[in-house]
Parts: sequence; C-alpha cells; structure tokens
Amino acid sequence: MKTPLISAKELQALLVEENNIIILDASPATNVSGLSTNLEDLQIKGARKFNIKANFSDASSNFPNTIPSAKQFQEEARKLGINKNSKIVVYDNLGIYTSPRVWWLFNTFGHNNVTVLDGGLPEWVAQDLPTEQAAKKRIPLGNFIAHQKEFAVVNFSMVKENTESNTALVVDARSAGRFNGTEPEPREDLASGSIPGSINLPFTDVLEDGKFKSKEELEVILEPILAEDKPLVFSCGSGLTACVILLASKLVDDTKDTSVYDGSWTEWVQLYEAELEEEVELDDDVSLDEVNETKPAAEEIVQESISDNEDFNAEELDKEEEE
Repeated sequence: MKTPLISAKELQALLVEENNIIILDASPATNVSGLSTNLEDLQIKGARKFNIKANFSDASSNFPNTIPSAKQFQEEARKLGINKNSKIVVYDNLGIYTSPRVWWLFNTFGHNNVTVLDGGLPEWVAQDLPTEQAAKKRIPLGNFIAHQKEFAVVNFSMVKENTESNTALVVDARSAGRFNGTEPEPREDLASGSIPGSINLPFTDVLEDGKFKSKEELEVILEPILAEDKPLVFSCGSGLTACVILLASKLVDDTKDTSVYDGSWTEWVQLYEAELEEEVELDDDVSLDEVNETKPAAEEIVQESISDNEDFNAEELDKEEEE
C-alpha cells in the first residue's frame, strides 16, 4: 500500500484480492474535541480493537497518550496477531480522529505497510459495506518486530531549545481559541495558550465531512507551512490530532522531515510553568541570601549615619551656646 490513505471502495476490493489484510479499529471511548458518533458498538467485519489508551500508551507517564516503549508496542501488536509482513488498515468511528495516530505509531516503530481508511467507519457504513457488533476475538500471536525511528518523536527539552534556535517549525492542531488563549482547555486546570514561535493549523481545517480534503485543497492550506525550509514538528493537546495534520502534510509532500511533539500542549504548559516556578523560587532564595549578606554592612552604615548626625547636632549646639 503506497499511500497513507485508502477509500472504503478500495478497501473492499483489497479484502477480496488479498488475505493478509489486518483491519484495526482505533475508535476512542471518549474525546476532548466534542465529537460524537452513533456507531459505538459497531465495527467493520473482522476488525480488531486497537486501544490507544489502555494498551498503546505509556501508563507510567504523567501525560495522556504518551508513546509506549518499543517493547510494549511490539508485545501489544503481537497480541493483535500482527506480523512483520502484515498489511494494516486502521480506522475510527469519528471519521478521521485517532486513526492517524495509529498510522503514525506503526511508522514510528518501523512498519510502513499501514494506511488509514478515509472517512473511517461512518464512510464504510454509508457505503453499506459489511459490519458486525464489536466483540473480543481470540487471535494467534503475531511476530511483529518494533524498531523506533530516531527523531520521529521530540520532547519538552527539544521543543524548548527550539523556541530559541527556531530550527524547526512547530505546528499546533488545536482550535484557534485554545491556541490563542481565548478559550479554555478541555482538560481541567490546564491553561490555554501556545508554545512560543509555534503556528496554528486546526486539524478540522484539513477535513470535510469526516474525510480529508482533496489534495488540491490541502496544497493551498499547507503551502505556507511546507514552503518553510525547516523540519516540521506537529503538536496538539496530547499528541492525537497532531497526527491528523502530519498525515495531511504527507498527502501533499511525503519528503518533508516531520515529527510529533508527543507530550504536546498538556506537557508543555505544565513543565514550562514548573520551570518558571523553580526560577522564581531560586531568585527568592538568592535575594534572601543577598539581604543576609548585606545586612551587617547596612547596619554599619546606619550606625555611622547616626554618629555623624550626633556629631553634627553637638557642633550645632556648641555654636548656639557661643552665640
């Protein structure tokens, strides 16, 4: 599969032609973007559940949807019966939402034979193609091997350094209101705003009716970004919809160096604020030390000033008496 995107009709034909296709259902249980579906208990016939939060995220992380280790990804992929030569098609029941994250994960762990179903389950159902009630399946273990690609993921330190070096362009997939700080973040107690130097491209701008816009439309939208002679770092709230606009960029130009800031805004705002608090505390400590160090000298100056005033007053009194 040469393209990262496949239509419902193309997938239907592929299932007839080949028997090495694994369909993964990456539908989320909940989402923070306010999207809804009436297809919760339905899946494409033969699909296997790919649970990002429960199985394909680092549970020890303080931040949501953190990329797992290669070892964890490999073990969980094998449990889904995925082999080294498997051809994977991934979808979700919101059209295009979490499925690009799964596409990106497999690419990041060295498996490029993966594509996203454009329009996801809603488009499949609209085409009146075979579905079934979602249910657990017993699947033989696969032999998938995971090797994480270098530089596919960037961290807080790298993004912070980039705010000064400006060597990469950070593109944020959140809504304009969240990016500009005029709307609240959906996660409780999390401030809205943006990473210094980043630009905004809401993931909804590259979609229409749950599918990616045409290549011609995407070229117009992405031209200012792709024209930059810099690597692209995609960010969002927690690393999910960043992959939507990353995939959109690949539909236009698959040669551009791209990566995902996996912690995204949720990590950035918390770690950045924590660093600022540490700096303030450090400044307070230095100020207190400086006060303590200069206190004796200050007291001496005050005493000298008092003595001078006493001498001055004594001289004035002597003059008055002489007069």
